[in-house]
Amino acid sequence: MLDDNLKTQLKAYLERLQQPIEISAFIDEGEASSQMQAMLDDIATLSDKITLSMTQNASERTPSFAIARQGEAPRIRFAGIPLGHEFTSLVLALLHSGGHPPKTEESVLQQIRNLEGDFRFETYISLSCHNCPDVVQALNLMAAQNPRIQHIMIDGALFQDEVNSRQIMAVPTVFLNGQAFGQGRMELPEILAKVDTGASHREAEKISARAPYDLLVVGGGPAGAAAAIYAARKGIRTGIVAERFGGQVLDTLAIENFISVQETEGPKLVAALEQHVKTYDVDVMTLQHAAALRTGKLFEVELESGASLKAKAVLIATGAHWREMKVPGEREYRSKGVAYCPHCDGPLFKGKRIAVIGGGNSGVEAAIDLAGIVEHVTLIEFEKRLRADAVLQKKLGTLANVTVLTNAQTTEVIGDGQRVSGLNYRERDSGAAKHLSVEGIFVQIGLLPNSVWLKDTLKLNHFGEIEIDAHGQTSIPGVFAAGDVTTVPYKQIIIAMGEGARASLGAFDYLIRSSV
Repeated sequence: MLDDNLKTQLKAYLERLQQPIEISAFIDEGEASSQMQAMLDDIATLSDKITLSMTQNASERTPSFAIARQGEAPRIRFAGIPLGHEFTSLVLALLHSGGHPPKTEESVLQQIRNLEGDFRFETYISLSCHNCPDVVQALNLMAAQNPRIQHIMIDGALFQDEVNSRQIMAVPTVFLNGQAFGQGRMELPEILAKVDTGASHREAEKISARAPYDLLVVGGGPAGAAAAIYAARKGIRTGIVAERFGGQVLDTLAIENFISVQETEGPKLVAALEQHVKTYDVDVMTLQHAAALRTGKLFEVELESGASLKAKAVLIATGAHWREMKVPGEREYRSKGVAYCPHCDGPLFKGKRIAVIGGGNSGVEAAIDLAGIVEHVTLIEFEKRLRADAVLQKKLGTLANVTVLTNAQTTEVIGDGQRVSGLNYRERDSGAAKHLSVEGIFVQIGLLPNSVWLKDTLKLNHFGEIEIDAHGQTSIPGVFAAGDVTTVPYKQIIIAMGEGARASLGAFDYLIRSSV
């Protein structure tokens, strides 16, 4: 099951096991069970600290397996075969169950151990989802640290009956003690904030107590990271406050136009960015939403948590978010058939008819990817012709199960109250109203800047983008901006990084001049 190279790497990791662990597998006669058994057999041969038992036709989900420290009841389970993006989740579960210390701050680990109550988490994933491993690894870590926490990863593609009965149409989807807990990417601090009700208040107090910064960067994407690095290298007191480190890049799968790196994935690039930032004395604060910017002797950024931060200069790099169609039914059926990440949620629509809205690069790429999974894709583009690169349009034209509708405007998402059943659209040339029966709708129509909180403070253009000058300065001296939230054209990762560096240098120049 595992190739020789992977076995060699895994064997080296398993040498770090400090205590013996047991893997209990539950299988049937199916092909998936055979594959899982082969994988576990390979793993068991790589360490004398691992014992493996197999049970056929058990009452547990099959195929599935549990991992536990010898003599303890299992708290970490995998329903499915954790390969692809989830293989790292499996390796970490083995190591943490076997006593290898996690790379997590001791204060966070202690917070997990101190949680009171019983927590039974279930996470539905797809193996192609690059956001799912973060959730799985965070919950597995919690289960490894606290005996009152249990977690099971469930591959939605293998357990379609559960996916349908629970009406899961987006991954990752997490249930806690049988009730919906959360959807989408969640990191450990965010999960802890939801289960530890006093955590957000304590964090807000800690943030408010921080001394003023020379430069406060609002936003943790490529622009914000570059800005913080350039500022820290100048030796000034620098902070980053953001909803999450990495921004949109965390939701990007294939990156093939980042110069000098032939191919990478968003989460890998974000990990490298975060590691680079942390080599400098930068104060990083995540899970924080900016609510307002106040001017005065010092600038003050108010946060939704109730905390506030002060600085001599501010650099805004809050990026953008997926543009919505803004038609009736879209929000009502979000995660019930309306989706925005084809890589994550595509496998949940296997064998179904779906629509992709948008004929730019993102829309056409989504249609190409989904065509290999679903029964049929209908691509709907508002303009008279597709806007994607020629090479993508050529590939799209070779796919027999894709229909392209141009000059068409989506007017409504239709459903039965529980899930999407279709959409209505209008032919723009004739005005004729049409209906399309689909079970999923993937919206790929661009981005909107995250600037609503600045509407009455800074000068914005009619798109909501922050207007900046050649130095990245906004309409208020001392307030700078960079990246997708600004008027700079061509929203690309590499451009955002360059703009972050430019605005940071502009802010440093402002600080020098204002101090004089």
